[in-house]
Amino acid sequence: MPGTARRHQLEGCLTYHVFNRSHCRVPIFEDEEDFERFKGLIVRFRRRYRYKVYHWVIMSNHYHFLIELEEPYELSRFISSLQRAYTAYYHMKYQTSGYLWQGRFKSQPVEKESYLLTCGRYIERNPVVAKMIEEAMEYQHSSARHYCLGTEDGLTEINPFYESLGRNAIEKQTNYRDFLLNFDEEEEGSFEQLERPMGYEKFLERLMKERGHYFPRRRGRSRRIICS
Repeated sequence: MPGTARRHQLEGCLTYHVFNRSHCRVPIFEDEEDFERFKGLIVRFRRRYRYKVYHWVIMSNHYHFLIELEEPYELSRFISSLQRAYTAYYHMKYQTSGYLWQGRFKSQPVEKESYLLTCGRYIERNPVVAKMIEEAMEYQHSSARHYCLGTEDGLTEINPFYESLGRNAIEKQTNYRDFLLNFDEEEEGSFEQLERPMGYEKFLERLMKERGHYFPRRRGRSRRIICS
């Protein structure tokens, strides 16, 4: 495990744990084409909204991902675009209509230096917690296979703290598999409370809540946050 910083100056992009589920929790990812379409849409919007996806999982009726945005105020536009595009695809394919999503998505700011890996672990362990599989890397529709097996998926950007887990690819993959197995239940519970930011005091002081989501606190004139 890399050393964890106790400060976050928000000098780089703001990282969010994003979640939403289907209306009435019904399955909306029903076959391989559905999963691939949703992943393809995430890739398609990446150029427009300038973000990195570090960890992700798509389940039958919900998704989680951990993203870092160059411009945090683009978060709502990105998620709205993503969900609208998938809704249009789903209704056309299955000849349905009406609401597909439960409502407003949830977003949890995550302190990058301290919780980026642990939040990723929480996300990738979703299928394990649901008792679908025994190990996260067995599930096809998540970033776990990328980190544990080196499987390219066209979506995952390497978590920068993953690089400190070993001296070569095999060592990193082995240590990451062990990391997924050694989780803290209390800490994982913190990622279920998506209305609350995950970070230390200095990080929290630099956030403000606006329109139901957290953003970097402004000092004087609004300024663009540039990725480091």
